[in-house]
Amino acid sequence: MQTVVCRHEQNAAFIAGGIGRMTGKAGVCIATSGPGVSNLVTGLATANSEGDPVVALGGAVATDESLKHLHQTMDSVSICKPVTKFSGAVGAPHAVAEVVSNAFRVAESGRPGAAFVSLPRDIMAAPAEGKPLSAPAFSGQGAANDAAIAEAVRLIDAAHTPVVLIGLLASQTANATAVREMIAAHQLPVVGTFQSAGAIAAHLLDDFGGRVGQLANQPADRLLEAADLVITVGYDPVEYWPALWNKDRERKIIHIDVLPADLDSHYCPSVELVGDIAQSLATLKHRLGRKEQSPISSRILHAIREERALLGQHAARLSGAPVHPLRIVYELQKLLEPDVTLCLDMGSFHLWFARHLYSFRSRQVLISNGQQTLGVALPWAIAATLVRPTEKVISISGDGGFLFSSMELETAVRLKSNLVHMVLIDGTYDMVAVQEIAKYGRPSGITFGPVDTVKYAEAFGAVGMMIRTADEIGAVMKKALDTPGPVIVGVQVDYRDNHKLFEMVHDNAFH
Repeated sequence: MQTVVCRHEQNAAFIAGGIGRMTGKAGVCIATSGPGVSNLVTGLATANSEGDPVVALGGAVATDESLKHLHQTMDSVSICKPVTKFSGAVGAPHAVAEVVSNAFRVAESGRPGAAFVSLPRDIMAAPAEGKPLSAPAFSGQGAANDAAIAEAVRLIDAAHTPVVLIGLLASQTANATAVREMIAAHQLPVVGTFQSAGAIAAHLLDDFGGRVGQLANQPADRLLEAADLVITVGYDPVEYWPALWNKDRERKIIHIDVLPADLDSHYCPSVELVGDIAQSLATLKHRLGRKEQSPISSRILHAIREERALLGQHAARLSGAPVHPLRIVYELQKLLEPDVTLCLDMGSFHLWFARHLYSFRSRQVLISNGQQTLGVALPWAIAATLVRPTEKVISISGDGGFLFSSMELETAVRLKSNLVHMVLIDGTYDMVAVQEIAKYGRPSGITFGPVDTVKYAEAFGAVGMMIRTADEIGAVMKKALDTPGPVIVGVQVDYRDNHKLFEMVHDNAFH
């Protein structure tokens, strides 16, 4: 076991969540009682809504003091319960193995998420009892119900313009393989949420309409709009609200997931294939009869391919300073080889990347879209260097999100983490500003002071670099990736086109 000492408990939970997302096995974080545990909450909420397995261990006062007003007394089980799949306290020494084993099982099973275990001081001071408990060697779900699969086959074969909507769980390695095989065998048009990144292979790009999420204004939304049947795979409504893509629609939905759907006015599946996603898709693939796309879907996909090519040409021509985010996407696309992991923070830039940067490897690009939590990128990058030590790791944040977790730069230096963290600098919370202008006609409370990112990096013992113009991106990033240890790369960004990210949006999309 490797112990990594962090500078803030929230970031410890972020790192554990990143480990969980990349490995499928729960990352573990531990904190002291009182504020130590309450500082974990944002990280646990993020992991839980992102489907990342995490087990958090938290200290607590002695059981006979839990109702007294003492130093660090806190009902941590109740605090963590709303943001976890499992939250409980160990009540006796002989129960430690039972509680911890069940916490791991819950965190890693079904739709993965967070689990919290409270460890009272007196229980931890007592002699250890019991034995480690192993999960059953043979367990888990099989393919979905046969009658449900038969009905799904009937609906898909009868549909004129079926579209596959893939979500977070579709990007798990086994599920991604099954998705690719089904798309290839039946030429089904496919779109993905931001968190499905990496589920589609490069040879299927012609069938891929792109990513959707947060705002119903993407080319892929045209495919969804034209669909008379939507097949969701590993999708959770938190990834892309049904009210945005399925409001007032009478078409049928086939829900393929490890869990039944939470019924919603705008998401009420006709058929549910509940079970192991990969096995359900494999069975479905063998039974489907349709072999070609509808003319409508083909025309939309052809138009999207042309738009994609034109956008790439436009991005390549964006030069000068400050640097347009689309040019950064264009340059980083060339660096996103199979041995590179990319971790994205939240902000306006996140939409440029989530929409326009393509990944063809499962869990290669880590994106937050559940809680849309600021500060996740650097801790996730540290997690990537721990579980993928031979890979290159790039993380990106805005100058607002960077300072939410930048104290962990010291952790990265101490670990000698080989990562490059880009800070996109504009001096504002731009994503908030754009939405305020659209809603109120003016921004408010969105500016902050400058930080010299190079000096900041050097103060922690890291290397700092700056990209001065768009044409420097490739050379500076190559130098940064070839430099041992953590490197911070600052770049002034040109956000003048960010309003386009929010055009043609439903009014209720603003928060």
